[in-house]
Amino acid sequence: MTLMKVIVMTNNLPKPPIKSPVKGAGLTKPGIVILQFALIGFVALVEIFFRSNVGFITGIAIWISYYGALIYGRKGTTYVAVVNPPIAFAIATLLLLPTVGGISLSFTRIGIDLITGLASVAPFLISGSLFGWWYYFKERKQLLSSSL
Repeated sequence: MTLMKVIVMTNNLPKPPIKSPVKGAGLTKPGIVILQFALIGFVALVEIFFRSNVGFITGIAIWISYYGALIYGRKGTTYVAVVNPPIAFAIATLLLLPTVGGISLSFTRIGIDLITGLASVAPFLISGSLFGWWYYFKERKQLLSSSL
């Protein structure tokens, strides 16, 4: 039988402390609104420019905006973090479809493209909202139970 040596590598280097990516207390309510709108709007702009409508990539940006706002927001900003992404998506889509998407201002064409875009992003909006509202009510229950 052959004996095999096991070499154990040890690392004696000091580990730097991991710092939070957000300096200070976290994002305020206006900060959350601006960052969510900027993220969703930018990704929708790029996707509308290349595909002429929103879709999967904008849906991933909606999930990221939910997660980022819930994690990096201050205490008490959960409600804004949950309510804002659908509003930001609606405003961005209504502004970008006629301008970047090359659609004229005909109401029927905007309506059709808005419905198809909403249908492709609906699973992301619904799942993100469900998670966000669950997180909001969980946080609210903890605050109420700790104040008793």
